Amino acid sequence: MSPFHLLPAPQACYNKAMKFLVDSMLGRLAKWLRILGYDTLYFSSLTVESKRLKPTSNPKPLDVEALSAMVEEGGPLEEYLPHYEYRPQQVEMLKAVARAFNEGEHRLIEAGAGIGKSLAYLLPTVHFAVENDRHVVVSTNTINLQDQLFKKDIPDLQEILPFEAALLKGRNNYLCLRKFSYLKRRGGLTAPEIGVRAKILVWLPTTMTGDRVELNLLEGEEQVWARLSAEEPCEPDKCPFLRECYFYRARRRAEGAHVIVVNHALLLSDMMAENRALPQYRHLIIDEAHHLEDRATEQLSAEADQRWIYALLERIDSRGKAYAVLNRLSASLKERGAPSTLGREVEGYIEVVRQQVVNSRQSLRTFLEALSLFLAQHRKGNERYDERIRLTSALRVQPDWVQVEMAWEPLSQSLARLAEGLRVVHRGLLGLGEEYDDLIFELMERENELHTLRQEMEAIIAQPQPGRIYWATIAAGEEQISLHDAPLHVGDILRENLFAPLETLLLTSATLRTGGEFSYIRERLGLEDAEELTLGSPFDYETSTLIFIPTDIPEPNTPGYVKAANEALFHLCLAVGGKTLALFTSKAHLLEAHKALARPLEERGIQVYGQGIDGSRHRILENFRHQPQSVLLGTRSFWEGIDVMGEALSCLVIARLPFPVPDDPIFAARSEAYEDPFGQYAVPQTVLRFRQGFGRLIRSKTDRGIVVVLDKRVLTKYYGSVFIDSLPQCAIQQGSVEELPRIAAEWIERA
Repeated sequence: MSPFHLLPAPQACYNKAMKFLVDSMLGRLAKWLRILGYDTLYFSSLTVESKRLKPTSNPKPLDVEALSAMVEEGGPLEEYLPHYEYRPQQVEMLKAVARAFNEGEHRLIEAGAGIGKSLAYLLPTVHFAVENDRHVVVSTNTINLQDQLFKKDIPDLQEILPFEAALLKGRNNYLCLRKFSYLKRRGGLTAPEIGVRAKILVWLPTTMTGDRVELNLLEGEEQVWARLSAEEPCEPDKCPFLRECYFYRARRRAEGAHVIVVNHALLLSDMMAENRALPQYRHLIIDEAHHLEDRATEQLSAEADQRWIYALLERIDSRGKAYAVLNRLSASLKERGAPSTLGREVEGYIEVVRQQVVNSRQSLRTFLEALSLFLAQHRKGNERYDERIRLTSALRVQPDWVQVEMAWEPLSQSLARLAEGLRVVHRGLLGLGEEYDDLIFELMERENELHTLRQEMEAIIAQPQPGRIYWATIAAGEEQISLHDAPLHVGDILRENLFAPLETLLLTSATLRTGGEFSYIRERLGLEDAEELTLGSPFDYETSTLIFIPTDIPEPNTPGYVKAANEALFHLCLAVGGKTLALFTSKAHLLEAHKALARPLEERGIQVYGQGIDGSRHRILENFRHQPQSVLLGTRSFWEGIDVMGEALSCLVIARLPFPVPDDPIFAARSEAYEDPFGQYAVPQTVLRFRQGFGRLIRSKTDRGIVVVLDKRVLTKYYGSVFIDSLPQCAIQQGSVEELPRIAAEWIERA
């Protein structure tokens, strides 16, 4: 059967388009009437629910050959998709994905740059989902890839293969109309709250998604958004805005979608919440899969930060602060003239809770003093960087740790009493009428936050569990303390709770192998039984890419390295006229490089953009793309996920191998599971990051350039060859730093 048998009749397309327009207009009308104050109206006919899919019990197999014919030379996609290029590796990947759906496989696919892996998995995914009326979830790590899928790749396919798709993000990305309605009516707003309210009022008439990515929020405004987002606790049955709720709208669209695009964070939080965000699904594709362990670690971790705890107590009660919920409640009782008996009872509860807040602050100060004294004995004394101290079992048997546990007990009790006090207050308000619903809801939020905080701190301080990593962080120069808890292993959790129930599982990335094998990623993610496929890039690296390694530069962590690296970078950028992306592993080295390079290069007509110095990540990347003579200095977030095609990026500099920080608590704890922690854990992890950095240079078949590795350990250390062998077949040259500028300029000019 032809893959195009799914094309609808013109009248069906017209009907669908008209329905979408009507639903959109009615939905907006309902939303605005509510926001303008008509909260009691019930628009039962204004929001049309998406249809739910009805999965077939026995899925129909895909016609692998018919699908692959679509992407062959001269196939239908060449005619229908602009800029389509035939790539044999893409055809091979598409066939592997189709067979995985047919046979119910779990598969790892490393797909080199330029293959077009998105189309290779989307085409069979769409056909399988539509033929069998099933959901297929596609998860990405970065917003860039999510946007590419949902704004380009999926619309391209929808032009010729009609199907339903939905983009779903975590609850904290969506505006809660109930919380915003409350903020709009509230008095005593802070300056950031006033700014956010104004931005949202301007934004609401145009947004269809309620997604915060559409708003330009400043740093101080992010905290306000966190209090306005659709993050739980949430009581849908009691919410007057349920039908217009942006999150539930997205959730309803997902119920009727064949392809649901999410990010790793939502995928994992949904796993933990037993599918409360995503519809039930049995087929999953994880793109950018090399990030999955890190994202799982983040989702399964907890943090208790002293600034956040003090801010929480202040939001409950703070003398003279109009935004504190107890202050607003007292003012509301006086203004509305609550029934005398009930009003006096609630006022009495409020005074009790105010004293509980005072007690909690005092207990918190005492606890932090005890914790600070203990940590001071184990600090290394470097105040330039955040300092992290693992709370190991050996550390917990130290005599002074008893003082920390003793100080925690009264704080734990204070927090429990405070949470109970808030519960009593909000229950007391239940008899005072619907006008207090917003305050009740906020009291419940604060109560929930206190319960969560107490549970997390109890685990970190008094009830540590096997299989968890605990540590304290002291912020550089601030003496602010935060406590942390993370899983030791995520592989078992992922295997049992995410992978095992799935019929089809595909994990793909340009970098899944180390030393030519999948063994590292298998072990880290719990994928011992998954099938494997490796597909090389269609790019001709041997003629397009030169790798240059200076032989006379000092090794990192030795005297003179930073100065020598900066001097080499200066002369290199001058010789090639900018066009250089330099990747650093530390912010400190980037700052030193920016200080050394910016003025001298700018005096010679070459602009220097430094991450965290010259604007946002997006802004400096766009400037670099469009400024012919410029240099971009970036740290970790620039090692992957960016595309700069053409001459704008002709030279890539890797300042040093991106090894993890040895005293990072998570890295240190996980290293202990290996007989050879460095060779079995540190090196494979670093190779994956190194390969991602290397991949920034060649982004199209016409790109050409040089990769300079200013870390001669790839030549001098026994593990160095693993890094070079992990790269595609390139031209490689060794030489002196003095030769580098000439060699680089000559290589680039050959283009």
